[in-house]
Amino acid sequence: PVQKEGDSYEAVFSQGRAEFRRRDLSLETHTEIVVSPEDDIELRRVHLTNRSRKKRTIEVTSYAEVVMTSAIGDEMHPAFSNLFIQTELNEQRNAITCTRRPRSMDESNPWMFHLMKVHDAEIQKVTYETDRDKFIGRGNTIHNPRIINQPAGLSGSNGSVLDPVVSIQYRFVIEPYQSATIDMIFGIADTREGCNFLIEKYQDRYLISRVLELAWTHSQVILRQINAVEGDAQLYSRLASSIIFANPSLRTDPSVILKNYRGQSGLWGYSISGDLPIVLLQIEDSANIELAKQLVQAHAYWRLKGLLVDLIIWNEDHGGYRQVLHNQIQALVSPGITIDARDQLGGIYIRSADQISNEDRILFQTVAHVIISDKFGSLEDQINGRTKLKTTIPYFSPTKFTTSLNTSVKLPEGLQYFNGHGGFSKDGKEYVIITSPNKFTPAPWINVIANPNFGSIITESGQMYTWIDNAHEFRLTPWNNDPVTDLKGEAFYLRDEESGRFWSPMPLPCTGKTPYITRHGFGYSIFEHSEDGIETNATVYT
Repeated sequence: PVQKEGDSYEAVFSQGRAEFRRRDLSLETHTEIVVSPEDDIELRRVHLTNRSRKKRTIEVTSYAEVVMTSAIGDEMHPAFSNLFIQTELNEQRNAITCTRRPRSMDESNPWMFHLMKVHDAEIQKVTYETDRDKFIGRGNTIHNPRIINQPAGLSGSNGSVLDPVVSIQYRFVIEPYQSATIDMIFGIADTREGCNFLIEKYQDRYLISRVLELAWTHSQVILRQINAVEGDAQLYSRLASSIIFANPSLRTDPSVILKNYRGQSGLWGYSISGDLPIVLLQIEDSANIELAKQLVQAHAYWRLKGLLVDLIIWNEDHGGYRQVLHNQIQALVSPGITIDARDQLGGIYIRSADQISNEDRILFQTVAHVIISDKFGSLEDQINGRTKLKTTIPYFSPTKFTTSLNTSVKLPEGLQYFNGHGGFSKDGKEYVIITSPNKFTPAPWINVIANPNFGSIITESGQMYTWIDNAHEFRLTPWNNDPVTDLKGEAFYLRDEESGRFWSPMPLPCTGKTPYITRHGFGYSIFEHSEDGIETNATVYT
């Protein structure tokens, strides 16, 4: 996560396993990530090798944010959802447990755990953290957390923390030309007893290694179940990435999207909810039935992996062989590689294209995450050819190489009720806040700027989100409700086209070297800054 390029780097994705190999100077890492088919756990095993002639003292820190609720529940109000998480340290077993307190009698009370073990090394210290604010620190991000520069290690906070994480840090020594193994396990159980059972079980190094073997065996069983080989699964996995993460090259042309005026309800007449990602296959020639066979197989593969997708197959044969093609497609689906998934949520929908109105055709093409057509070759050709987007970055060459000018805006004087971060102006009409690269307010100090139909929330760091009509339901830009990093979806950057230096006219996201002054007033916010002799005054209002 630190975004530092190693001397060498390799990522290998195979069935049941992801591997990452990396070398930084004299340190080599080999990371394996698998999910157990036996227990509800994920294992991350790191082999760390010291290729130097001297001992190396290493710190390894794990980090994961705790959710333990539905995706929609977390997206709607993460800060509120986090209030119900309780964390607990189990230092004797090098583990952290978490549970979610139920809000009603109908809610379950799940338990999760994080376990970390280091083998074949001289362990000096183990510390723990479950408070995200103490781990990252105000004004930092996961790329540069506060704890990296703290020799004392993690604080050991636990209990009813406001923003829960699980983090374990080991400090250990590796002898010259020796290797250490770090096992990081994340798991979940229905009860505390079940959680403790898994923690106790995976104290055994042999049982941890067994997870790697079981994951490989299970992956081979899945391939045989759907009559696929490794190459097929690799292709389907690559296509799945475009389903999960938007890939413009496999979607319809933007000009088609602009023509759409229908919403999700337009899908309901075709028995499609629109709640799941949609993959659309357009097939016209029965000679290309292999393409349909591959996507039906891919759909079964995704389903077995837990990725639910609505596969829509359009029969676009306008000649006399339309029924022949329809029967061929039905034959692929009817036996069912796993279950009969026709015309149901997360299933396969076969439709005749000539029975779909032009408006609905535009709607389907607009909402589909992936569109495959038999007019553009094989599935592999379309994935390879249409996922390689060429991005041309304009070359920039500075014309002046000058030293930075240590200029700064004039700091305000005589603020009322000054608390070290800010205070009211003399006339009481503005609240003035002073920030600098190493000085942030304890939490985001915001100004709500709105009229009856439109508005924004903006913090002292210049981070904001905008809405229309309803601040919760109709956001125009993202809002993550994160008081630690305070990063939103709107940003401004300023670059000196002669020297190439750049910064933000507001404190975030690209903080300059000199202080910023923020003035929150009624219906507006002003940001004053001076950098390298360039003064900026940015005003936000509605």
